[in-house]
Amino acid sequence: MDQTQNSALIAPPGLKGVVVADTTTGDVRGREGFYHFREYSAVDLARTRTFEDVCHLMLEGFLPSPQQSADLQDRLAEAAVLPKSLLDVLPQIARSGPDRAALARLRTAVSHLGAVEGFGPTYGAGADQVRSDVVRLVGAVPVIQAALHRLRQGEQPLPARAELGAAGSWLWMLTGSEPTPEQTRAITAYLTSTIDHGFSASTFAARVVTSSGADVASAVCAAIGTFAGPLHGGAPDRALDSLDEIGSADRARDWVREKVAGGERIMGFGHAVYTVMDPRAAMLREIAQEMGGELVDLAVTVEQEVIAALAELKPGRELHTNVEYYAGVVMELCGIPREMFTPTFATARVVGWGAHILEQAQDTKIFRPAARYVGPEAPAPLPA
Repeated sequence: MDQTQNSALIAPPGLKGVVVADTTTGDVRGREGFYHFREYSAVDLARTRTFEDVCHLMLEGFLPSPQQSADLQDRLAEAAVLPKSLLDVLPQIARSGPDRAALARLRTAVSHLGAVEGFGPTYGAGADQVRSDVVRLVGAVPVIQAALHRLRQGEQPLPARAELGAAGSWLWMLTGSEPTPEQTRAITAYLTSTIDHGFSASTFAARVVTSSGADVASAVCAAIGTFAGPLHGGAPDRALDSLDEIGSADRARDWVREKVAGGERIMGFGHAVYTVMDPRAAMLREIAQEMGGELVDLAVTVEQEVIAALAELKPGRELHTNVEYYAGVVMELCGIPREMFTPTFATARVVGWGAHILEQAQDTKIFRPAARYVGPEAPAPLPA
């Protein structure tokens, strides 16, 4: 291939705007501030449907009847029971790494589960088998994460409680206390709204692994590893840390100026796709304001100050509030420890990864992009 042909294939940094696959799972329309799961508004679903209903929509392709929703809840409850071999090694995994390495510990546990239960290749497997493996991880991941957290705190893991719903059970397994209806509604909306979000880096990673025909656990491990990056899933706690650092609204603009002058990112603002306010952030801001309190008042005022400062310092850039900013506020109000903010995000996103794995498994074409070589001219003579 000559240089002219080669240059025509060069993609923009980060593959921005490059279409690499077809999907029926949903889409993000950044200029409109809108995204959807299948054919439905994701925000409308988050406001009105249960997490389990939307899980069914993503994995089965349609919203369930009450009986179908109950059947899925039964399957998830069964999938939430961990094997003894995994329970035996969780204490050792829980003791490893720093507090904010929760996703690394999750990745290790998921890899162990996939190995001991013999997850087979997606290549050649029927859709029902792939879906069964996905449901296993959707049910197991919250239990694994909560167990690792409690073990690290010197407490015993708690079993899932299906009667509390996905959000209520998650809060119960983390804290050991039954959540209030207000907390359950808030976390249900958060989890449901973050199930999927287009072709994010972690979703793409899961699909790349699946395109090789590898097993579901391997694909989810790749997605978890990608999601752990601070530029992807790892921002909700950092956004709330920023609020702590700012302290009061009158310090916000000076704080932003210092950060921008130092070349630092302002966590909780700006998005790779949205050029308007992230619709998830708008919904979570409303939920936070309904819950009320000093933290919420501070967050709303600081948000306005930060946006104004960014508009002044970065004219022409569309830097608006993203989901991480108010996600951190809502999770703090619901008693979720900060080191578990991103794991909470992952608890929901495993459903989206699973939906994309199911879709990708139907395509036998492996991802095999090219790279542009920019090193020394070859071939060079070998040194003596």
